[in-house]
Amino acid sequence: MSDTGHHKDQKTRRHGAVALTLVGLVAAMTGLAFAAVPLYRMFCQATGYGGVPQRAERAPEQGLDRSVRIRFDANVDHALPWSFAPVERLIEVKIGETALAFFKATNRSDAPVTGSAIFNVVPERAARYFNKIECFCFKEQTLAAGASMEMPVTFFIDPKIVDDGDTKNISEITLSYTFYRTGKEAGLAARSAGNSGL
Repeated sequence: MSDTGHHKDQKTRRHGAVALTLVGLVAAMTGLAFAAVPLYRMFCQATGYGGVPQRAERAPEQGLDRSVRIRFDANVDHALPWSFAPVERLIEVKIGETALAFFKATNRSDAPVTGSAIFNVVPERAARYFNKIECFCFKEQTLAAGASMEMPVTFFIDPKIVDDGDTKNISEITLSYTFYRTGKEAGLAARSAGNSGL
């Protein structure tokens, strides 16, 4: 074989290796896109980063004779064809007492869609005292085509909030949710959105 033919073979092998590496990189990035929401949620719950509320089994035995306004905020990622909003935007709760709120989601597409919610609390310093007992955000939610569902969240504000110099004067807390598409469709939607931007 001539030197020219040998160099062509080496060049072809190098191009093949580069192409294979790029395909692997795209596959890894797609895998990370699927895992991003659950990984972010686990990180925030473990560290309290970003104003993530705590989880609890039940409210304390005794509450306080003091109330806090709880404001609810709802957002939906563009890849999820849902409408999503709190049933009530603002409620007043006694510190230490169990409270119940509802959010309503509607699937505006013609196929079943699965979503998962991430959440945070503002001001962030209040997050360690905002405890959830039950929440739709603890697991993925699937809505049939055109279906609507009311989703509950049960929570309480830890009475220790009044013993903390940074939080004792807080009179309003915002609980915010953002729903993202999950499952196989999430990757397809992400690729479709990426292609449309080209």
